[in-house]
Amino acid sequence: MESSFAIIAEPNRRAILSLLAASEHSVGEIEHQLRMPQTSVSKHLRVLRDAGFVESRIDAQRRVYRIRPEPLMEVDEWLAPFRRFWTAHVDALERHLDQMDSESEPEPASKKGKKR
Repeated sequence: MESSFAIIAEPNRRAILSLLAASEHSVGEIEHQLRMPQTSVSKHLRVLRDAGFVESRIDAQRRVYRIRPEPLMEVDEWLAPFRRFWTAHVDALERHLDQMDSESEPEPASKKGKKR
C-alpha cells in the first residue's frame, strides 16, 4: 500500500481532492470539471478510496464521492512542526500587502483642493 504522501503527490488525485473539498461529486461531474477521461477519474478514485481519502454512496443510478477527513488530518498532524517555517513568511507578506494598500489609497475628496 502506498503512503498517504505518495497518494496525494499525484497531481490528478490532488485535483480530485480539491474538487471534493468543496462538495461531493459523481464520477461524471469530476470528469467534466477536471476534463479527464472517465477511466482516469475512476482509477484515481479507486486509489483514493482504497487509501481511505474518499468514500462513496449510491444516489439513484450514480455513485457520489466525498472526502473522508481522517487521512488528511494525519497529513496535517505530520506537517504541524513545519508550519513555523512558512507562517512567519506568510505573516510578513500580509503585513507588506497591508502597507502597500494603505500607501496606495487615494485621498478622500473632502481633503483634495483645500488650502490651509
